[in-house]
Amino acid sequence: MNLDDGASGGGDEQYGGVGQTRTRLPERGGDVYGGARRGRSSSRSLVTVVGVVVLLIAAIAFANRGGGDSSSDSGDNKPNTSATAASGSRPVKSKSAGIPSGFAHDQQGAASAAANYAVVLVSADILKPAQRGEILQQVFVPNQVPTLADKFNKTYNKDFLNNIGLDESGNPTAGHTYVSRTMPVGTKTTKYSDTTATVEVWCTGVFGTTGEESTNPVSSDYFTMTFAMRWSSGDWKVASFSQKEGPAPVNGDNKVSTSEEISQAVEEFGGFTYAR
Repeated sequence: MNLDDGASGGGDEQYGGVGQTRTRLPERGGDVYGGARRGRSSSRSLVTVVGVVVLLIAAIAFANRGGGDSSSDSGDNKPNTSATAASGSRPVKSKSAGIPSGFAHDQQGAASAAANYAVVLVSADILKPAQRGEILQQVFVPNQVPTLADKFNKTYNKDFLNNIGLDESGNPTAGHTYVSRTMPVGTKTTKYSDTTATVEVWCTGVFGTTGEESTNPVSSDYFTMTFAMRWSSGDWKVASFSQKEGPAPVNGDNKVSTSEEISQAVEEFGGFTYAR
């Protein structure tokens, strides 16, 4: 899939080791929303893959930087699952532009920052020009922001937004709700030093558009994002990230909710600030 493919999905082509994430669901009888079958690709796949490509173009050289000890607790008697066990520590006490900030200058702080940044980078807000600048300023290291802002603005242009059912401001048409909500399942820190860290965030999420005439019904997905983190200006920031599909469990037998139920859930259920 390349940047000109629109929202239709594509093959298994990879960019810099980053593969497309796809939703694979069992066949269901009948129509979903406006008669659209749940496709092989979700709109989040397009948004995330394009975002990843943009970031890799700007900063992939940093992806393998960062020294220090790995996250394995050699010499301790902790179980193997300690890498993703909850610490119980409060992640932050403040937010900037609605995004958690002020993470602790330690390994848990880096992991918490990566988890929260995964949420915002695969959100509906990143597609809104009015909010994108604030997001980039808060999430990325300062020297990457100008270049990334230009690339994001060119990539998420009018044609791109139109292909996923949004207007130039990143809003859906009347009677529809665009959903892009990510939930971290766990984190794993593979490299750490006082100034850099590499953190993997296993995620699930719901993505698509509600509405009786929607051709892109809301579906779920599983994917893993890998972040190259850098301690910058008193906080953990992202220097680059990549994404791959899975690990994904067997699909359950849940009854598919109506468009109205999904829209109501998005409005009534708020998100979280995530901690290691």
